[in-house]
Amino acid sequence: MSFDGMVTYAAVKEFRDKLTLGKIEKIYQPQPEQLLFNIHTKQGKQKLFISSAGNHSAAYLVNETPENPPEPPVFCMVLRKHLSAARISDIVQHENDRIIEIIMETVNELGFSVNKKLIIELMGKHSNILLIDMATDKIIDSIKHVSIDVNRARQILPGKAYQYPPAQEKTPFTEITADDMQRLTSSELQPERAIMSEVQGISPALAESIAAADSASGDPDVYDPDACFDALRSIIYSIDEGKPSPVVYVDETGKPVDFHITPLSVYENSYDAIEFDTLSEAAAYFFSHRESSNTIKQKSNDLMRVVKSHLDKLKLKTQRLNEDLVKAENSEKYRIYGELLTANLHLAKPGSSSITVLNYYDGSQLDIPLDPKFSPSKNAQNYYKKYGKSKTAVKEKKVQLEEVGREIEYLDSVISFIDRAASIEEIDLIKQELIESGFIRFRKTRKEQKKASKPKPYSYTISSGKTVLVGRNNKENDWLTLKKASGTDMWFHTKDIPGSHAILFLEGTEPTEEDLFETAAIAAFHSKGADSENVPVDYTKVRHVKKPSGAKPGMVIFYHNRTLYVTPKLPETK
Repeated sequence: MSFDGMVTYAAVKEFRDKLTLGKIEKIYQPQPEQLLFNIHTKQGKQKLFISSAGNHSAAYLVNETPENPPEPPVFCMVLRKHLSAARISDIVQHENDRIIEIIMETVNELGFSVNKKLIIELMGKHSNILLIDMATDKIIDSIKHVSIDVNRARQILPGKAYQYPPAQEKTPFTEITADDMQRLTSSELQPERAIMSEVQGISPALAESIAAADSASGDPDVYDPDACFDALRSIIYSIDEGKPSPVVYVDETGKPVDFHITPLSVYENSYDAIEFDTLSEAAAYFFSHRESSNTIKQKSNDLMRVVKSHLDKLKLKTQRLNEDLVKAENSEKYRIYGELLTANLHLAKPGSSSITVLNYYDGSQLDIPLDPKFSPSKNAQNYYKKYGKSKTAVKEKKVQLEEVGREIEYLDSVISFIDRAASIEEIDLIKQELIESGFIRFRKTRKEQKKASKPKPYSYTISSGKTVLVGRNNKENDWLTLKKASGTDMWFHTKDIPGSHAILFLEGTEPTEEDLFETAAIAAFHSKGADSENVPVDYTKVRHVKKPSGAKPGMVIFYHNRTLYVTPKLPETK
C-alpha cells in the first residue's frame, strides 16, 4: 500500500504549496484510468498526474507529458468543458484518508462564478476520480462508473449525490494523543496491529516502523509508547514543515518494491534505499520504474506467445513435410508397377483388383494392386503419373523445408531478442519488425502512423579504444552490417546460435588478437548462449557478409570466416 493516508497527507501539503491559485490550462487522459493537468502557477507550469488504476492509484507532480490518444475520451471532454481555465482555490485531505479534494472556481455557460470539486479516491482497485458540483453536491461525471449491480451501498453515476466511502471508525493519525499510543502499545494485540486497527491512514509497513521506535530496555517485546508517539509526530512535523524524507526501496535487480514519505525500518535490512527531495519525485520514480518493468514483461510475454505460436505451426509443418518427403522418396515402386504391368498387359483381366507378375529386377513374384474401374493399361498410366508426381514432390518438399527452416531460424533469433529486451522501445521495435515480416497482422490508421525511429545499437569501447556496435533486433542487425559498417570492418556472430550482429570498427587499422576476443565475447553476451561458456563465435570481414534476395531481416550468408571460443562478457566500464 504505497499511497496510504500519510503519503496522501504529504501529497496534499506539496500540492497546496505548489498548485494553490494555479489555473488549469490543459487536461489530458493518456490512459483510460489516468489524467494529466497542465497548471499555470506563480512558480511556473506544473503537471499534475492522477491515476485511478488498481495497481497505480496515485497523484503526484511530473515533468514529462505522457503520450496521449488521438481522440480524448468522454471523461476528458467533460473535464475540459467544466474545468478549462478553472482556478484552484484549495486542496484538502478528507479525514486523513486516501481522498484528495481539489476545490476550483470557474465560470459556467451564463458567465456566473461556480465552484467545482475534483475528488481523487486512492483506494487501490476501488480508486476513482470524480467531478462534483459543489452547489448540489452531485456527481457530474467520474472516470469509473459504479452501478447498483456492482455496489449496492454506494453507486457512482452522473447525477447521483456524492457519498464518501464507508467510514472505518478509526482515529485520524493527526488526532492521536500520547494517551492513545499508551493504550495501543499496551493492548493484547501486537503494537503494529493495534496501530493499524485503530489509526486511520497508516499502512502496515508504516505501523511496523512506528512500533519499532521503542527504546525501553532494548527488549523487543517491551514497547515505549512515548517513543512510538514521538516517531509518529516526527513524521507529521517533517511534512508540515516541508522537510519530509521520501525514499524508494528497490530489490537487487533495481526493481522498486515500495516507497514512503519517511524511511521504513521494515525494509532497511532487505532492500536498498534511494532518497528523494520531494514526494512527487519519489512517486514518479517508483511507479515509472515499476510499471516499465511490468510493461516490458507483459509486452514481451504477449509477443513471445505470438512468436511461439508461429514457431509451433512451423515445426508441425516441418514434421508433415518430412513425412510427405519420405512417402515421395519411396515412390520407386510406382515406376516398377507401371513397367511390369505394361509388360504383362496380356495377363491382366478387365475388372481384376490385382495381378501377380514376375519381377524381372529380382526374379520374385510381385502382386500389383489394380483399380477395377480402369483397364489394365489405364492402371499402368496411373502408376506412371504417381511416380512423376512423387518425383516433383520430392523437389518441392525440399524447397518448402528449406523455406520453413529459414523461417524457424528467423523466429528463433526473434525469441532471443525478446528474451534480452531491456526497454519498451526494444519490444515495440521487435513487434514492428514482425508486422513488416508478416507474422503479425496490423492495420495502420493515418493517426497511428509513426516515423521510423533511428537505429540505436548498443555501443561498447574495448580496451584498445576501438568501438563495437551490436544490433538490438534483426532490422538493426541489417542496418549495422549492410549500411553502417565498411567492408574492412570485422563482423561477429555466434556460430549456429541466435544472436546479434557485432561490428568491430577498425577505421583502417588491423585488429589485434585481444580486439577479436573482446568483440567475440560481446557478441556471445548478446546471444542465446549468454549464460554458457566456450561459446563459438564466427568472425570475418564485413565485405564477406551478404544478404540473399528475399531473406528475412537479420538473415545473412558469409564466408572466409574463422571461429573463436569465448566466455560471454561485456567490457569493463572505465
